[in-house]
Amino acid sequence: MTAASPGPPATFDELVVALQERQARLTPAQRLLAGRVLSDPEAVAFMTVSELASTVGVNESTVVRFATGLGLDGYPALTRLCRERLRREAQLLRRFGSLRQAAAEEHEPLGSSAGFDPLEQATAFDQANIARTLARVDRTTWSDAVAALADAPRVHVLGLRKCHAVGYLLGYLLGMIRDDVETLGVGPGTLVDELRRVRAGDCFVAVSIHRYSRATVRAFEWAAGEGATTIALTDNPASPLVRPGGHTFYVDTTGVSVMRSLTAFTSLVQALANEVAVARATGTQAALAAEERLLDAFAIYAEGP
Repeated sequence: MTAASPGPPATFDELVVALQERQARLTPAQRLLAGRVLSDPEAVAFMTVSELASTVGVNESTVVRFATGLGLDGYPALTRLCRERLRREAQLLRRFGSLRQAAAEEHEPLGSSAGFDPLEQATAFDQANIARTLARVDRTTWSDAVAALADAPRVHVLGLRKCHAVGYLLGYLLGMIRDDVETLGVGPGTLVDELRRVRAGDCFVAVSIHRYSRATVRAFEWAAGEGATTIALTDNPASPLVRPGGHTFYVDTTGVSVMRSLTAFTSLVQALANEVAVARATGTQAALAAEERLLDAFAIYAEGP
């Protein structure tokens, strides 16, 4: 692995870029290490060389060569970049904590306690997740994905397990503005049958984050092999959903505890659906008008007070 950039990565974000640029040239062992670093930097930050080697299933010397191949001064420099990411998240939380404390001192009686509660932690993480996710959207990739979602003969959307809600939301929103949108994997054991309807020229969207659903990955590969345009909503460049020629969007999912946050996914999905609605223009108006007639005819919503 040879360096492709002028100097070694100085931040974790630069490390992500460096690994993404080198992905095609990495050996199988190096891909395993890159995947671990990108998907779980919090753990890598405090692993020894032997611990990371054992976790991934490679030799310790492979770990050291992986770090130096990135231009870093050995394995400790790699862990420092992972710890830098943790410090950045901690600083974000401290900033929100300071804001809350200032507000509490202004509005609460002297002597009352103002703790930093989980709701504020969730707010801090989710605002940062949304900002980072939308800031790194490549505009050309975005335009190509919108065109595929607007113009493809059929759109297939798949998100399983923790990503099911995201996939369902995108399928629901797209289904309001165009026909031939299918949300896959809703019924038990139906995915293979549903994949029979994937054709060349269709658009196939897959949603998955670490740990990646095997069924989602295999279905995504199948759709690509059939000639469908692929769009991946995932969490890092080491994701098995990242494919040459596909459209990929990386979503930050840092959460308060062990649970990954899906808030940035929701923002990205809604933005995609809105853009597709604008792109389809007249077709969107006709679809929404038909939807309103059906809602009225079946009295779907309760009357307000």
